[in-house]
Amino acid sequence: MSLETVPGIFWGLLGLAPLLVYIILVFRNVDILAATVICVVIGALLSQQTLVSLGTALANSMGSFLALVGLIIMLGRGLGEVLNATKVSHTIVHGIIYSIGVDTERKAMLGIMVACLVIVGLLGTMAGGNAIIAPIVLPIAAALGLSRSTVGVIFQAVGEEALILGPFSPPVITLLGLTNIGYGEMLLYVSGPVALITLAVTWLMIQRIQRNTRHLTPYEQPDELERFKPTRQNKCATLAFTVAFVAAVVYGIAVKAPTSFVVVIMLGLSFITGFTGGLRFEQILRHIIHGMAGNVGLFLLFLLLDPFIIFVEKAGGFAALTTLLKPLMETGGKPVIVITGGFLGAFGISGATVATLKLLHEMFNPLLAKYAVSMLAWSLALVVATRVHNFVFPGANMVSSLGFAESTDMKSMLRNGWLVAACQLTFLVLFSLFFA
Repeated sequence: MSLETVPGIFWGLLGLAPLLVYIILVFRNVDILAATVICVVIGALLSQQTLVSLGTALANSMGSFLALVGLIIMLGRGLGEVLNATKVSHTIVHGIIYSIGVDTERKAMLGIMVACLVIVGLLGTMAGGNAIIAPIVLPIAAALGLSRSTVGVIFQAVGEEALILGPFSPPVITLLGLTNIGYGEMLLYVSGPVALITLAVTWLMIQRIQRNTRHLTPYEQPDELERFKPTRQNKCATLAFTVAFVAAVVYGIAVKAPTSFVVVIMLGLSFITGFTGGLRFEQILRHIIHGMAGNVGLFLLFLLLDPFIIFVEKAGGFAALTTLLKPLMETGGKPVIVITGGFLGAFGISGATVATLKLLHEMFNPLLAKYAVSMLAWSLALVVATRVHNFVFPGANMVSSLGFAESTDMKSMLRNGWLVAACQLTFLVLFSLFFA
């Protein structure tokens, strides 16, 4: 690095100020939307935007990839409302639990894990999925002696992995859109191995947690348990949803459908399930709109993220970062790029998963292109980055899982999370060394 380039790099690094402020604000528990608005303003000032150009950037973001993902998330929330209204989600959980024949602690653990994996993967939201699962499985957990600590760990660990497996979940849609890898490739080489590692470690850990907390954090035994029993119409709606969902996934993979295909699928599944479940047209629309309204803030966040990233790039932030990291990359090669991205996301960038994926990808994109880094390896870095962060820090997903399990045992959550994180990071390092 010559002395002549030092001032340029300094001013370029100043362009990263919005990103640095964003990280600080989020770690100080400032609302993520408020933090993003502040950083967009800082980025606009540093990149010398006028009011007109700022308005143009915001208008252009309406047609961005992130805006599309935001719309899909809102429609997914709407579909979740329809599944809840027709009791399809409840019927699926009921079927899983009783098909396993839950009559022991281990079968109860397995049943809750499978139910969580399916429902959260289908809905694409941990909070929404666990909210549906909890009222159904908690009485069963209480009857069979599972502790609150055990159920809380299951809700969080399994829910995190369900989000990277569901074909229409926001992290999966974003990952496929950014890296252009196929869903099958992602399952086989990226999300599948990460989920398998996590579930195996968690299964071993919850055996120990259950032994240690069985009598410390038990559920109270209610006098009478009112258990959900699906009606014939609930079962018909569930069958219609399942067939339509599988057909949509198979068709999407066969024709290599773009991300926009998911918009049609979300609406189609909502109407197919709603009509079969006995809802009228206007009722289905009301449920969809009610669900979408709950994610308006998230949609606005994604609209703001596009100009946020553009302003950092215009201010020279990403270019300066690439210049600084260049000697390290030339020494360590492709594996260093992948490992650095994974660890930076895991311990340095917080916030919404989709936002983290986009920010990391834009930061490292010049290096990825220059060194022809494998997109499979980079996809793994992105997945591990967002999973590890949620396992090692007590964030919203961890706290909400505790709440749904009616537990306060954060220690057990973190112990499992730290072990899972260590295994995921080890897998990332090994995979990077051989396949980057």
